[in-house]
Amino acid sequence: MIVSMYLKMARRVIFETDKRLVWKLAWNMGFKGMRSVQRFKRRLKHGEVFPPFLYLSIVNSCNLRCQGCWVDVAAPQQTIDLSAMNRLIGEAKAAGNSFFGILGGEPFMHPELLQILKEHPDCYFQVFTNGQLITDDIARQLRRLGNVTPLVSVEGSEIVSDERRGRSGVLSKTMAGLQNCLNNKLLTGVCTSLCQTNIDDLLTEAWVDRLIDMGAMYLWYHVYRPVGPEANPQLALTPEQQRRARRFVVEMRVKKPIGIIDAYYDGRGQALCPAATGISHHINPWGDIEPCPIVQFSKESIHDARPLRETFRQSEFLREFRELAASSTRGCIVLERPDLLKQLVERHGARDTTVRRQALVELSAMQSRPSQYDPGHEIPEKSWFYRFVKKHWFNDFGAYQGRM
Repeated sequence: MIVSMYLKMARRVIFETDKRLVWKLAWNMGFKGMRSVQRFKRRLKHGEVFPPFLYLSIVNSCNLRCQGCWVDVAAPQQTIDLSAMNRLIGEAKAAGNSFFGILGGEPFMHPELLQILKEHPDCYFQVFTNGQLITDDIARQLRRLGNVTPLVSVEGSEIVSDERRGRSGVLSKTMAGLQNCLNNKLLTGVCTSLCQTNIDDLLTEAWVDRLIDMGAMYLWYHVYRPVGPEANPQLALTPEQQRRARRFVVEMRVKKPIGIIDAYYDGRGQALCPAATGISHHINPWGDIEPCPIVQFSKESIHDARPLRETFRQSEFLREFRELAASSTRGCIVLERPDLLKQLVERHGARDTTVRRQALVELSAMQSRPSQYDPGHEIPEKSWFYRFVKKHWFNDFGAYQGRM
């Protein structure tokens, strides 16, 4: 059955997408991405951390108002402009990087987004988007560029989507943008932030089958994190539901001809935090370098005079964050131990990187809650392919050795 599933997936990639885009993915993201992780592992042996995968929030503005959003989307628009992006990407490429996650706000509200993508044909970009601004013309331009995959966020049924995203008619507009991507044979993914109001609708085989029928090539299930000014903790999943989500992902990987990404587990099913391992960090629209998107504190910026690699290498705040997170939990320190994170921020005098200047108050008000770390309930990968990939290019890189 597994062999048949892989053959179906190969057939889908060959016949349902633009072959040039498949080549761009295989070379820029596949081969060069693996090479960047190998360089990352070599740097670790010398005590140097420069993440092979950087996630860049290039604009704070958004056309939606989602529950639990931690971004200051209603503040005056702030962007990382073209020159700063070129400098940042250029320095990252010099360190061996080729993949960049593009976030917001809503990235398609950045006036220079397509130009940024165009100026770096030797890189691969994953754009996290609500899809509503992707017209047929935009999708055609993305296909011409070839080095980008839209990851379109779908958050539930029509009623749930409107409630979750603070606007009316959200689902139909998002699905229209998704369809524009698929009509133009883009390698397109769909992501969902699983929470109490959408888990029963979207963590289902019926939903996966629908996306396959539409032409989506991959899925990414996030888990809702109750942070920010309106955290909405009532939406958070229980440990049992998180276990259910992990089990579903593992089962679907050997059953359905669609890629399924996760960022919280290694091949043995052990939890991990990408920021704690150093494989990824985040840069916000003001250029502040943060451990991850939901940790809105920083000591360094991409606008500092130092080269970017030196900034990462010399950051005591980022180094101590990684050590503290790895010694406290294999899960999310923000959820499990907000008290320790608050102490770290105060000890380093890290600046609040939000416009609202309430991040420390919000952190102080957080209560400890479960994250993906669930000792004794590990669910290993069943797919040999995912086990192999995670063993070599997505694991804990020794971050938790002697700590847990």
